[in-house]
Amino acid sequence: MYPNLYYLFKDLFGVSLPFLKVFNTFGTMVAISFLVCAWMLTKELKRKEAKGLLTYKEVSITVGQPASIADIIINFIFGFIFGYKFIGLFLTPGASADPAGYIFSSAGNMPAGIILGLLMAFLKWRSKNKLKLAKPEKRIIKIWPSDRVGDLVLIAAVAGFAGAKVFDNLENWDRFIQDPIGNLFSRSGLTFYGGLIVAAISIYYYLRSNKISFIHVADAIAPGLMFAYGWGRVGCQVAGDGDWGIINSAYISNSDGQALLATPQQFSYKLTQYQSIYEEHIAATGEVQHAAVKAFAGLPDWLFAFTYTHNVNREGVPLAHCNWDDYCTYLPLPVFPTPLYEIMMGLLLCLLLWRIRKKFHFAGQLFAVYLFVNGVERFLIEKIRVNTKYNIFGYHPTQAELISFALIIAGIVLYWYAPRLNVNKTKLQKVQTD
Repeated sequence: MYPNLYYLFKDLFGVSLPFLKVFNTFGTMVAISFLVCAWMLTKELKRKEAKGLLTYKEVSITVGQPASIADIIINFIFGFIFGYKFIGLFLTPGASADPAGYIFSSAGNMPAGIILGLLMAFLKWRSKNKLKLAKPEKRIIKIWPSDRVGDLVLIAAVAGFAGAKVFDNLENWDRFIQDPIGNLFSRSGLTFYGGLIVAAISIYYYLRSNKISFIHVADAIAPGLMFAYGWGRVGCQVAGDGDWGIINSAYISNSDGQALLATPQQFSYKLTQYQSIYEEHIAATGEVQHAAVKAFAGLPDWLFAFTYTHNVNREGVPLAHCNWDDYCTYLPLPVFPTPLYEIMMGLLLCLLLWRIRKKFHFAGQLFAVYLFVNGVERFLIEKIRVNTKYNIFGYHPTQAELISFALIIAGIVLYWYAPRLNVNKTKLQKVQTD
């Protein structure tokens, strides 16, 4: 596993670049997924604009104005934060040893912050001053939905992160109440569906305020969302962020972090030996969940049993002969690498949605298919994942199972109801007439 890009480059290419420690592997993969999703969304929105399904909004702007005090102050603040934290990371002794801890602390480099803040404020003033007119003019410009992709991505990122954090703490309430502030601002602990729900609500209100059809945008973003989900799991797998499956009791781990086939007796001995490590799982689920599945059909063992050496969460037991700073642990009992399964399923479903996106007669039906396949995929994968379970009338579902089941139902209902949506009424009448 590679907790950050420093270890990835050092292990794969033999180069030591300490500044890369600031780039968390999971965060980097999420950033890539956002960029690809934005590209796919832009492409789809432009296709819908060309077909006349989406139109522009006329906006009045004033050109030729000098930089306002607010412009200068805002640019100074952004420059100061970047200089204080990110440039300070390379100037502060010892900061590169724990980049994330430094970023989330109050430490920083004040001179770097002030200098960069003043520079950003000056550049803003100069750029506005170059375009300043003796008499500012008002102009009408056309803003298309595809021009707002940057806003949509920013809203999705901020709202999605907040939602993922809140839902994770709701799912792990006992952990949250022990340290509410620490858990809210912790670098770990994110729930995908929490991010999806809060981001969707935020984007809905943004689109509504700008008179853009939510259902057309939902169709346009569906393939990109599926890609983002699958590619985000690359980050989970490569970093080893704890989002793995239950124990595969057909295997045990050796001191080098390799998964080896084991008898039931060997597994039981190992489980007893390291039971203290799984106390949190026992508290959350009432048991140590496991299933015995050996590799079959010539498939490699690591596709069924993974030990997540050097995982970013530092979970497990010490790894022999390791010099990766604090990332020297592995799981003594291998687990199902569920992120690997979700990478494959997520990217295949993305390809499916992209291939069939032009085949639907009514707006909303592509998004309905996305909701359905996403819900089915997640519901199935939850069967071999460790999660807190709820007690509802004798049933014990996880939070993700409840939400994924709701998505399956929502997808079916939306697909059936889509022809009756206001945006589709004209087309429905034409179909009925024909």
